This record gives sequence, structure tokens and C-alpha cells, in this order.
Amino acid sequence: MNARHGQRVFLVDGARTPFLKAKSGPGPFTPVDLAVQCGRPLLARQPFDRAAIDLVILGCVNVIADEMNPARVASLRLGLPEATVGFSVQINCGSGMQSIDTAYRYIREGSHQMILAGGTEALSHAPLTLRQSAVEWFGRMSTAKGPVEQARAMAGIKPEFFKPVVGLERGLTDPITTLSMGQTAEVLAHHFGIDRASADTYAMQSHHRLASAMSEGRLADELMPAFDRDGMVYDHDDGVRPDSDMEGLSKPKPVFEPPYGKVTAGNSSQITDGASWCILASERAIEAHGLRPIAEITDSEWAGLDPSIMGLGPVLSATPILQRHGYGVDDIELWELNEAFAAQVLSCLAAWNDDDFCRDVLGMDGAFGRIDRDRLNVDGGAISLGHPVGTSGNRIVLHLANAMKARGAKRGIATECIGGGLGGAMLLEAV
Repeated sequence: MNARHGQRVFLVDGARTPFLKAKSGPGPFTPVDLAVQCGRPLLARQPFDRAAIDLVILGCVNVIADEMNPARVASLRLGLPEATVGFSVQINCGSGMQSIDTAYRYIREGSHQMILAGGTEALSHAPLTLRQSAVEWFGRMSTAKGPVEQARAMAGIKPEFFKPVVGLERGLTDPITTLSMGQTAEVLAHHFGIDRASADTYAMQSHHRLASAMSEGRLADELMPAFDRDGMVYDHDDGVRPDSDMEGLSKPKPVFEPPYGKVTAGNSSQITDGASWCILASERAIEAHGLRPIAEITDSEWAGLDPSIMGLGPVLSATPILQRHGYGVDDIELWELNEAFAAQVLSCLAAWNDDDFCRDVLGMDGAFGRIDRDRLNVDGGAISLGHPVGTSGNRIVLHLANAMKARGAKRGIATECIGGGLGGAMLLEAV
């Protein structure tokens, strides 16, 4: 669905928090805390009143019990009017992009003029869950009547009942295939012949590119410092390793398929907390408020595929956009492809450059072509930056827009794989 069939849709501004590595316990910010930390300075620098925002949409996967419908909670904490509707979306890793896509379609059809669309995730606040056997035992204890029944129920207690399971661990395992997300990356590495050295080289490059972007100030427009309740300032992404080298990356053991697997902690995305917002507006809103857009959103696509190869989601979602517009490999000047795993990113590149795959799966005449690595994730990605699941899709769209503007690029695609066998992609064009 092309934006030219309705109102034009523009990304006018955006901001994100630093991405903070999850440590041994809950981090300093909840999901809504994070959304508020970057939302306040973003809204403060706008020339319009907050009442001009028609709708708030926020992606979040691990919603905590105290913040049900985090979009609404964040909206009120950000000082938007009580009459402003806010709703949350969840499509796993695509949640932050889904918020933008939903806003894009609302504005395109003319029902809304300006929408605040974001993503937030505090993976360090992922809940601890009881085993099903423990839940059943607590249920029997709560319904036992009298000392005899209570004693019988108590006799069934087991030590394992008091050993909780990290909810994130269960969430990163596909319920259909029973494969963990890392194992799906191993499947792709096997299919496309991605070796450990190639994956580690890619990971090293991600760290170096992010370190360079930080030191050269290329993230200044989008990165807002966060302040916790104790006055601590968080002003940078703390997962980056500027001195990352092949010697260090060769040391971690394969996590998911030892001893011969290709996926390690060093060449995988990091478990991280962070939030991001984008402001989307129609041409009418831009003229009314004197806004200067960063980029125009001109197309989007979602795709489904076998969950065991979910990492190819970018290929299946971005390719239809390319085909609709007649674009070849040289027509896309910048790519943001979320780095779930180095082997997964490299498999996507291999798939696009494979004649048989492109003919048999994508229905093309031959290979799409080799994507220039100098056009891909130019300022690093989730391997060095981190992957707060509900946020990443929003961040890559925002950063693509900023990178296009900084480099004078005409056209770019943001895309990602999504747990469960999905993919999402958006086409941005220079204003």
C-alpha cells in the first residue's frame, strides 16, 4: 500500500534513551519510565502544543503488572490531555515498528494528522514465573479446607516449586517449533554456510561502527540522556565495546548448539533496556505547525514464514516493497536491518544474493544482488547497541531517517526479523 494513494506521511522528529545492558537484577527504569525519559525532551522541543497529537501508540512486549497499557500510562505522564487516546501494540520484535506502521496507515487514510508512535522495553524487569506444577500446588493449598486437607496439600511440596523460571527465557523460545531464537539463527547459518569467523567479523564491525558514531556525535540528534530517581545520569549506550577484536570474539563458546555452533554471546544482540519515539505527521499538520520533516514514509510490508527460519523475515518483507517500486540493489542507499544475530543478518544477505532462493522463494528472475556492507547498519546495530525487543523496530526507523539526512541519501529501508516467523519493513525517502 503506497502512501501516494492517500495523505503523505512524514517522520518529523524522534528521540530515544540510551540502551542499557540488563544486569543481574531489575534496571533503574520500568518500560514507561524509559518512554517518559525520552518523550519529555522530544515533546519539549516541538513548536506545537501537546494537544495537537491525535493519538499515542506504543510497542511493548514485556508489559509489567503496574503499567498495563503502557501507551496510556506514558501519555498521561508525558502531560498529554486526558482526551488523547493511547493504546499499546505487540508483535514481538516488530512492536516498535508496528506502532509506526499503524500511525502511518491512520494518517495516510486521513483519520489522524499527527501521532506519537514509540516502542519501549525493560528486559531487566522481565518477570520470574512459577512452574506449572508449583502453580497447581499453590492452588491446592489455597482451596484446602481444614487442617487435614491442608496437611495433605503441604505433603506435596517440592523444592523445585521455589525455583522460578525467568520469563524472558520462555519468551525467547518459539512455542510452535520449540526452538530458541538462537537456534533459528543456527538453522540459517547451516543453510547458507555462514561460518563462525564471518559472524565474529560482522559483530566486531558492529561495535566499531557504533563506537565511531558515538565519538563523532552522529547520535546526538536522537539520543536523550535518562535520569533515575537517585540522580544518576545515563547518557550513552553501555553495551558497546570499542576495542572488540577477533581474538576476544573467538573465545565465547557456542551458546545454542555446542560445540560446533556459530552463534555466541559475542555475535548476538544484547539483552537491553531502552525506549524510542517518533512523531509522524501529515502534510496538513506540517504546514499548520511549521514543521521540518526528516523523511517521508512511502511504503511498508509485513510477511510471515516458517518460525524455524524466522531470521529471513527481512528478506520476505522488504522484497515486495522493492518489487512494487521496481527498485534494484543500487536504488536503496541505506539499510537498517536489525542485528538479532550476526549469522542471521549474513544469511539475509546471502539469500538476496542467491539465484535459486530468489527464484524459488521470492519469485524473481534471479538474485536480487549483493547489498553493499557500507550501506548496511552504518552506525552499528543490536549486536553492539542492544535489542530491547519492543523498541528496536522504532529505533531502526528513526536512525535510518537521521542517517539518510546526514548522508544526503535519497532512499532507505528499515527491516527486521520477528520471533514467531514474521518480518517487517518500511521504505523511507528523503524530503
